[in-house]
Amino acid sequence: MPLRWAPAVAIGRAVRIAARLRKPGGGSAVPGLVVNRLAPRFLGSMLSSFPEGLVVVSGSAGKSTTTKMLVAVLEAHGKRVFTNPSTANISQGLTSALLERASLTGGIDADLAVLEMDEGHGALLSDRFASRVVLLTNVMTDQIDRFHDSDKVLGMLRRIAATATGCLVVNGDDGMLARIRTGVPVRRFGVTDGVLAAAPRGLGYAETIRPADADGAVVTAVAGSSAAILLHGVQHQVQLPARGIHYAVDAAGALTAAKEVLGDAFDAERAVAAISAMPAVFGRGEVVTVRGVPVEFVLVQNPASFQLNVDELEEGLDQVLVAMGSDVRDPSYFWPADSSRIGRALVVTGSKAEDMALQLLYQGVQVVRIEPDLTAAVDHFLSLPTPARGLKTIVFTADAMRRTRAHLGLTS
Repeated sequence: MPLRWAPAVAIGRAVRIAARLRKPGGGSAVPGLVVNRLAPRFLGSMLSSFPEGLVVVSGSAGKSTTTKMLVAVLEAHGKRVFTNPSTANISQGLTSALLERASLTGGIDADLAVLEMDEGHGALLSDRFASRVVLLTNVMTDQIDRFHDSDKVLGMLRRIAATATGCLVVNGDDGMLARIRTGVPVRRFGVTDGVLAAAPRGLGYAETIRPADADGAVVTAVAGSSAAILLHGVQHQVQLPARGIHYAVDAAGALTAAKEVLGDAFDAERAVAAISAMPAVFGRGEVVTVRGVPVEFVLVQNPASFQLNVDELEEGLDQVLVAMGSDVRDPSYFWPADSSRIGRALVVTGSKAEDMALQLLYQGVQVVRIEPDLTAAVDHFLSLPTPARGLKTIVFTADAMRRTRAHLGLTS
């Protein structure tokens, strides 16, 4: 790596130290923002510097979990992998993640990089890097202030897919992704007709198709946090990091991409064991002990993920907190999701608490308390006695998740 990046790395590190002194546990994107402004070509140069190339994971949902699964599999095969572990998937977050591992000359001691990329930022950066493999998860109705139209998202993903030089791995059940054409081989993963038929709300994609040519991993059964996945004619039992068909699909995508990266060195048993041993990712069905109490965090980012995750909640939970933050510009776009399974929300909080409470009430959910102050609401919720049924459960959108984690000291 050229010495020309030494000043950028030094400045980035200094900014990172200053940001953390000012706000412990926060400010992780600030160094990347500064370096991207001072050295616009730094990010692209770094992404192209890994000996065994770059793998990019993008799509509307499932990016973080799929990325972590893929990294776990590659590391289980002895690969040294650079990734963005904090799920910082926009340009400044990616640069900050690189600065964490870069030497003063800009080098990173890794064989390859596996990076989750936001659809919009990945498309903007697509002319700066080449990818060995691109994995696309799905297209859903998503953030209406940024991704107001599925065709717009498809265009972004098409630009990211065009960076692939070795292989494009796509969700074969997603009709939008089926429209993407590149000059590289395509591998498709998905679910069987039986799994789809058993899903009460479907898969949540903007368009769902039934491919006849899925040649990657295929989910054949899902039961809670366990799944059966068929890979090259052999059935494997996989323990998922959280409950739900969507996590099984993430595992199928990760296994398919890992096989493309590793080639003949791919060991299916080792890969399945690596995924089965990994914990949940940042709020995505993870159970964390907070102030001596186990709490399950459930992140919902769009109507489809809201539905898929709420449908997996244990029925009749005794203590549920629901938090909607400022990331949801127009709360009405969550109304298509049926939240009735929540049953009873002890607390509804966040900057859009009243809007969220209204939706819950209209769908037959009992709302006990509305508290717009998120920190006060979380403190009150955690102070309640042990639930009579299930775990304390917090269902939150991304902004509320970040604020909750920061308040509870769970940021790294």
